Amino acid sequence: MAFTGNTGQTRTSLAEINVTPLVDVVLVLLIIFMITAPVLQSGIEVSVPKTRTIKEITEQRVVLTIDRNQNIYLGDHLVNIHALTETLHQQSADPAHQIIYLRADENVPFGAFANVMDAVKQAGITNISIVTQPLEARASTEGGN
Repeated sequence: MAFTGNTGQTRTSLAEINVTPLVDVVLVLLIIFMITAPVLQSGIEVSVPKTRTIKEITEQRVVLTIDRNQNIYLGDHLVNIHALTETLHQQSADPAHQIIYLRADENVPFGAFANVMDAVKQAGITNISIVTQPLEARASTEGGN
């Protein structure tokens, strides 16, 4: 860009933007995002039991998780079993129509599982689905015998 000064001489503008540092910063941010995105999706490690009947979950859901150490998580947040009923009351405006998906590690004792189920029912939520994984089909046992 050129302009004429008070003395009549033509001068060039010094307001040109150097785009190279901007591109460098954007590429570094892209690389950081690509590295951290898979880590953010890891969640809580639970080995759920395997069953033959499976229903795919497609809608938004509230997931309650019991890990192998009997820690209870509502979503990704650690919750005390004694505060679970109150936390569920605060989270749901209509507990009668609320759906809870319960994931429990297969090594969790039934007593811990039953305590969590009882706390959910005390919150007024009766629609509870238990999350499992499908069994792998075994060709040798189901093949022709």
